[in-house]
Amino acid sequence: MDTHDNKGLVVLCAASQYDRKYYLNPAFGKLPQAVKDQLQIACVVFTEQAGGTIEILFDEDGEMLIQTNGEEMDVNYDEIGAGLLVKELRKEKAELFEELTLFYRIVFLGEKLDLD
Repeated sequence: MDTHDNKGLVVLCAASQYDRKYYLNPAFGKLPQAVKDQLQIACVVFTEQAGGTIEILFDEDGEMLIQTNGEEMDVNYDEIGAGLLVKELRKEKAELFEELTLFYRIVFLGEKLDLD
């Protein structure tokens, strides 16, 4: 899996229920192990519940995106259910996702931290 997709998005991590794999972009390898573990658990549990795949990405402005997909013939993947699970994931992991977004903006985009 590439660290960038064809739309200029940067992949943080992804998981697939189909091949039972988890991917963490090596560019984020210096994140604390506890953060990496939380991301892996969240992605794997998501795919176990919703099926399909999940990707956590950053756009060119540093906004975090969560994308899910299911293969056309996958009768277990429910797009509406996956959408609800994404909302739940965003709520449960809000603090983690805010910190990762700040990290991405500072480290990868070079933004300055405004302490005012």
